[in-house]
Amino acid sequence: MAELLSLKEAVARLVRDGDTVALEGFTHLIPVAAGHEIIRQRRTGLTLVRMTPDIVYDQLIGAGCASKLIFSWGGNPGVGSLHRFRDAVQHSWPVPLEIEEHSHAGMANRYVAGASGLPFAVLRGYTGTDLPAHTDTIKPITCPFTGERLAAVPALNPDVTIVHAQRADRSGNIQLQGITGVQKEAVLAAKRSLVTVEEVVDELEPRPGAIVLPSWAVTAVAEVPGGAKPSYAAGYYERDNDAYQAWDAIGRDRESFTRWLDELTGVKA
Repeated sequence: MAELLSLKEAVARLVRDGDTVALEGFTHLIPVAAGHEIIRQRRTGLTLVRMTPDIVYDQLIGAGCASKLIFSWGGNPGVGSLHRFRDAVQHSWPVPLEIEEHSHAGMANRYVAGASGLPFAVLRGYTGTDLPAHTDTIKPITCPFTGERLAAVPALNPDVTIVHAQRADRSGNIQLQGITGVQKEAVLAAKRSLVTVEEVVDELEPRPGAIVLPSWAVTAVAEVPGGAKPSYAAGYYERDNDAYQAWDAIGRDRESFTRWLDELTGVKA
């Protein structure tokens, strides 16, 4: 059964140096507050996983938390590049960053394989691309029934998956609505999981299109109102487009980023 904890305590218990950590969310319900707490607790050597790393991953990378990124697309949505990500790859600042790039379909299938207890997933999605030449975790495989040449990718089983949702009840059952992306699969694939929520309620009322993650599938829940900002949380608040625009200038050079990091952590970086 999921345990109700503060965000600080949950990150301290669940996220360890060197872990493989997935902070999933697509367009909305991105667990930004949890990412900031990882930075405050100065975790290092993390392998960060996400289908679409955006500004919170730029922040984690710039803070020196990550040694590797497994992803399928990275950018500041609607704005441009992730400058701290680029600086780490091109100039190893603040630490070198290894990258492992997949397609969206490849990443989604890897989570599904992990959630299903399978060692790998099989798909057609890499046909005609040059990703297999650059990514060691994409291997050709022949269908034993048709002889068709396909691609195999290993399952993703993060040490910790962190997602954000709208509500949890006091038993730790999670209700998530809106664009769900791969949050469910990422949680089920992980060894440990943390769900931050807008509110903890006595009872989860049925909502159209919502899914429920049962308490037994979640390690910890933390009530963090606004925990997805500047992304949006359907039914609670809208996307803060100005914040995404502002991040482009903050992340563009090391000095402005370091000032931002000092303000976040309250300690000189």
